[in-house]
Amino acid sequence: MSAMHPHPGGTIVCRTNNLSVAYDVEPVLRSVDFAVPSGVVMGIVGPNGAGKSTLIKAMLGLVRPLTGSVEFFGKPLQRVRRLVGYMPQSASVDWDFPTTVRDVVTMGTYGGLGWIKRPGRQERERADRALDQVGIADLAARQIGKLSGGQRQRVFLARALVQAPDIFFMDEPFQGVDAKSQQAIVRVLHDLRAQGKTIVIVHHDLATVRDYCDHVTLLSGAIVASGAVDDVFTAENIRVTYDSGEDFPLTGIA
Repeated sequence: MSAMHPHPGGTIVCRTNNLSVAYDVEPVLRSVDFAVPSGVVMGIVGPNGAGKSTLIKAMLGLVRPLTGSVEFFGKPLQRVRRLVGYMPQSASVDWDFPTTVRDVVTMGTYGGLGWIKRPGRQERERADRALDQVGIADLAARQIGKLSGGQRQRVFLARALVQAPDIFFMDEPFQGVDAKSQQAIVRVLHDLRAQGKTIVIVHHDLATVRDYCDHVTLLSGAIVASGAVDDVFTAENIRVTYDSGEDFPLTGIA
């Protein structure tokens, strides 16, 4: 799979200022200043416990920060929530719940319906288009409990797509997926970026950062480096991030 072409990024679409988070008394994020330019795929990488998922959850109001503020398009999240999409980890869902793939994806349209209106033909058609986009239109009527790991991730991605946000946050979208699902997800990410969308992914595989992302943030409780892959995805920054004296002989790492 070819690497993404360098992308300079545009205006800043979201940022944190002095964001700190702790679980009980254990600090997870410390004074994080994080900014994402428009129209890029931004990967967040770092060791286990580095605060990667916590960072995006705090930005989305799912975790309460100790300090700091978050802005999207220069405004608080509650004022622009419809512009922000979220794909959580698949482990956070009860996959035994008796519902179909199409129903799960259609749930992504609920935010635009208001309190009264029920999803109708238009919403179901949007769901079907999203399922086609991620390559699982043939699974629309399948019970979610009968899906493979890769199929589950593609259902989550389709649910995020029907929200039609301007910025997507995805927590480990490649976790537990097969090669076919991986290729389908990458294709969608690149298509979204070509449309001017912004994507932020929590990612763990250093060897594929250049294939999937054009910007990267190295995180280890605090920001080690953040910027274009060509500028900051270096062996030295990786050693600092993972607190290791080892060399990282990975393809594409300077």
